[in-house]
Amino acid sequence: MAGAGREELGMEVMKPLIEEEDSDGISDEEHENTFLPVKTHYQLDNEEGITFIQTLTHLLKGNIGTGLLGLPLAIKNAGIVVGPISLVFIGVISVHCMHILVRCSHSLCQRMRKSSLGYSDTVSCAMEAGPLSALQKRASWGRYIVDFFLVITQLGFCGVYVVFLAENVKQVHEGFLESKIAPMNVSATGSSSEKRNTDLRIYMLCFLPFLVLLVFIRDLKTLSLLSLLANLSMAVSLVIIYQYIVRDLADPRKLPPVVGWKKYPLFFGTAVFAFEGIGVVLPLENRMKDSSRFPQALNIGMAIVMALYISLATLGYMRFGDEVKGSITLNLPQDKWLYQSVKILYSFGIFVTYSIQFYVPAEILAPVVTSRVRQKWKLLSELVVRALLVCSTCAVAVLIPRLDLVISFVGAVSSSTLGLILPPLIEILTFYKENLSLLTIFKDVFIAVVGFVGFLTGTYVTVEEIIYPASTVLANATGSFPADVNATDLVVGLK
Repeated sequence: MAGAGREELGMEVMKPLIEEEDSDGISDEEHENTFLPVKTHYQLDNEEGITFIQTLTHLLKGNIGTGLLGLPLAIKNAGIVVGPISLVFIGVISVHCMHILVRCSHSLCQRMRKSSLGYSDTVSCAMEAGPLSALQKRASWGRYIVDFFLVITQLGFCGVYVVFLAENVKQVHEGFLESKIAPMNVSATGSSSEKRNTDLRIYMLCFLPFLVLLVFIRDLKTLSLLSLLANLSMAVSLVIIYQYIVRDLADPRKLPPVVGWKKYPLFFGTAVFAFEGIGVVLPLENRMKDSSRFPQALNIGMAIVMALYISLATLGYMRFGDEVKGSITLNLPQDKWLYQSVKILYSFGIFVTYSIQFYVPAEILAPVVTSRVRQKWKLLSELVVRALLVCSTCAVAVLIPRLDLVISFVGAVSSSTLGLILPPLIEILTFYKENLSLLTIFKDVFIAVVGFVGFLTGTYVTVEEIIYPASTVLANATGSFPADVNATDLVVGLK
């Protein structure tokens, strides 16, 4: 968020998300007599817009990704009772904030005589229309703030993907080695142990050149076929995961209903990360043929997403208990190729999705460099920028090789800002002249405070876990490990 399963979404929606800034080039005189439909600016070529079913499909793809696979561990950090209830609460607030963003965008479009507004434009216009002169003078900061957190969010997703790819491929590789070594004599056990303990960071570095080559494909339409295959592979993977976790479910009464408050911020970060689709809400609404039906599509789509989240999170925790890892795929058996294939299929989908998530920060940052070089060096400079950005995501993964912490950190820092803090503040700035009720103001302030507190506590707890991981590692490590095992093997969720 922004997660996996967004490939077709990337082809049709992510590009308009970047091109929204060009709408400022449209003069007010061009719109002084008529208000153009919101969808007009985002239509591509001769297309008339996307249908209700296509919008619903894109909403599902825009919200279902790696965050989904990390939710069982999130429930563990909250408790079997508090976790699902909190997940519903955060989901309802997130959907409400999406509706707020759409409503504010419509109102500001009419006031500013724009055909459409993206997220960053909406924040900028809300500040310009707000009551405070200090905000009016710095309205352009709104765009920069949103773009900054958008870049952090998307690159954060990419960092999560690197850890996910490395961890799942590591398990598949180790399972393959074990199957080969099993028939051999016991004397080979020592050497096999060394191979199984290959540092996770080695796998990350092995993916680096392939990711660099992948992002050198600058035209998203080139990836259309791979995108379709990726979507199918991830859908098949989820079906297999569900059929496995529904077996041998533990009695929920044996699981803790509530966990200590120190773990709850980790739950919050992961949950907010999972509801990461707010960045694609406006581009989708702007491109609908009948945009008046978008609220209905949003409600239906997010209801399906919430049902999927709550069911997989709860069943996953009931199935694996304290053994649950940063991604539920890591809990699947390593000795059966059906479940090993799940890791391969989902990893393929995540690998392709990396380029989709990478598109937004690349299109924001690359022009900053290419605009300062001569024409003949523009292509080379853009490729260098793309390569460096990939290296930065890999560096984050290498420095924080814990899937659960990377997800929680990205969720707490950027997803909470874009999804919970900014939308209610935008509503206050947009409608302050329309006699907002005290209840509405209280509601908006409450949501913003919840997001801000989650931002602070989630960031603090996550950073503390990153710097001082020993207590968490020892408390959650499963099984016994050899005395010479390295630090990477002790990391929770990355064994």
